[in-house]
Parts: sequence; C-alpha cells; structure tokens
Amino acid sequence: MTFDDALRSLAAGRPLPGPAACLSMAPGYRREPDSLEADGRWREAAVLVLLYPDGGAARFPLMLRPPGAGAHAGQVSLPGGSREAGESLEACALREAREELGVDPADVRVVRALSPLRVPPSRFLVHPFVGVASGRPRFAPSAAEVASLHEPSLDELVDAASRCEDDAEFAGRLWRVPFYRLAGLRVWGATAMILSELEAALRAGSGDSIRP
Repeated sequence: MTFDDALRSLAAGRPLPGPAACLSMAPGYRREPDSLEADGRWREAAVLVLLYPDGGAARFPLMLRPPGAGAHAGQVSLPGGSREAGESLEACALREAREELGVDPADVRVVRALSPLRVPPSRFLVHPFVGVASGRPRFAPSAAEVASLHEPSLDELVDAASRCEDDAEFAGRLWRVPFYRLAGLRVWGATAMILSELEAALRAGSGDSIRP
C-alpha cells in the first residue's frame, strides 16, 4: 500500500469502521459485559498514528516502553499520553509525539480522528489521531519513555499473516488474545485495537473486505 493510497482511504469524508473493528483485536476478557467498569472517572488521553513515506513504503512508528511499574510498562504503544489542562486532544497527541519521539508538530498534518477507546487498566479514554508527514521524521526518542523505536509498514498491517492469536491467563481464566506481529513485535491490547480500526479503514478504502 502506497502513502497516497493510504491518504485516499483515510479521507475525512469516509465513514469510520467504528468499535466493531476495534473489537476484532480485543482480548477475550474485554468482551465481557462488565469489562469497561462504566462507573467512575475516566482520564482523557490521545495518541498519534503518524504515517510517512519511506522509499516505496508507507510507515508509522511504534514504541517499546521501558520496563517499570506502570500499567503499560514494557508494552508496545503508539506515541501518546494524558491530556494537560486547557489542551485540545489533537494538541495532546502532537505534544506527546514531540516529547517521546522528537517529532516536530509543525511537520505533521492531522488528517482525521479515529474512534475513542476506553482502556480499563489505566482508566484512560484514549482518542487516536492519524497524522501524516511528507517524509521520514528525524526521530529522537526519549530514553526515559522509549526503550526502542520500530517502524512497521502499512503493508505489514494489512497483511492477513500479521494477525495472530494465543492464550493468556487473566483473572484466573484462560482467554483468547489476538495480536499483530509487526516489525518483529507482538502488538496487542489497546494499541492493536486502534490499529485494527486503521486497518479496516485502509481495506475499505482500497475495496478489500473487512474482517468481522
């Protein structure tokens, strides 16, 4: 999939695939009726899917977070974080990409928002945005927040072979856990759910069928 193909698929006038696409990559326990714990306060956060051309490929950055005590420590994620007071969600996504990966917001054009997603372990309501850059950014990852930077292509994302699954124990039960294999990484959870909607949007724009 070329960079221009991706832009056409993500044009603002096209409808989003929505929550059903996200659920196709949700761990089994996320499908339980009480999994979102609807009562209580949710903090707002934003993440950025940054698309850019690199040779003949269209790519986007993923980060492996350092190990630690946080809910998402040691996991693969998109650049992003919690919204600051008085900040728009779009500005939050751009700021976090600058702080975590050194991406200059002036080099990014936000083309559209994806569907918000609740993340129960951290109590975040995450707002994903898709941005584009005219070329590969000069990444300068923050050592405090990024253990390693990886740059999968959109061709990997839409390749059926990239979708995998295994079983994992959670709350005393064994659950199906789907994940993407991207740039050698196992991408699961909220990040995979966000990327699943992006994948569905790209497939819809190219005329391919969308997985249930």
